[in-house]
Amino acid sequence: MALHGLGRRWHMLKLSDRELREFGTRGYVIVRNVIPAANLKAASTEIDRLIRDQPPPTGYVGHHFYWLSTLDGGPLPALFNDTSVCSLAESLIDPGRIEIAFDQVQVALNIPPFSHRPGGHHLDGYLEGQPTPATFTMLAGVLMSEQMIENSGNLWVWPGTHRTHAAFFRERGPDALVQFKGYPTIELPEPVQILGNPGDVLLAHYMLGHNIGGNYASDKVRRAVYFRLRRVGHAQRWRECLCDELLEFDAVRVALDRT
Repeated sequence: MALHGLGRRWHMLKLSDRELREFGTRGYVIVRNVIPAANLKAASTEIDRLIRDQPPPTGYVGHHFYWLSTLDGGPLPALFNDTSVCSLAESLIDPGRIEIAFDQVQVALNIPPFSHRPGGHHLDGYLEGQPTPATFTMLAGVLMSEQMIENSGNLWVWPGTHRTHAAFFRERGPDALVQFKGYPTIELPEPVQILGNPGDVLLAHYMLGHNIGGNYASDKVRRAVYFRLRRVGHAQRWRECLCDELLEFDAVRVALDRT
């Protein structure tokens, strides 16, 4: 069970049954106060260095990304390797094991004033000219700045669309992800903006529809660090995963069956 508000100094934390069911129903869960202060400080300093050494163009607003290899080590990969993020993610797929997909960590900035509202959702992984999409199991997002008000650079998600997407792919086949270029045409519910504080962690199903929001209610740059995670063996069953939203989430299926 995840223990909230205790500094999270233990690495083997797991999600509670309630959180597992929330993930199964909504496609995501936000876990508060996961990252220890020392890790947050070190990662923030590294982001400061990235911005200083590779600044966005003068006057630029909107999203700006840095992609780094987790194989190089350092304070950004440590947000996953040296905290409870790994065990929390793994508790969703128990008894499976989780790994960082593509050996990659993403630093995502959203620079104000960015007067944008997404018109819809997308799924990651579509690559122009590539017949096999770069799918994965879940997204782990570490909030690195305060995001307690909407339209301050928040990530937008469409709850429950992991289920709707699975139904879409069962009907049209998993190759429809490539055919629709990562924009499956499904009926969308009302979106939700992710709210939280530095050190909070978002765990989101790969098939949860999401998009970049605007940053016009804040004068601060939104910062987040993202890891694409996959269950070991995912590459051999990605087609089946697109058609069954719980295929890799054994613990979530068990928790939902108990209700």
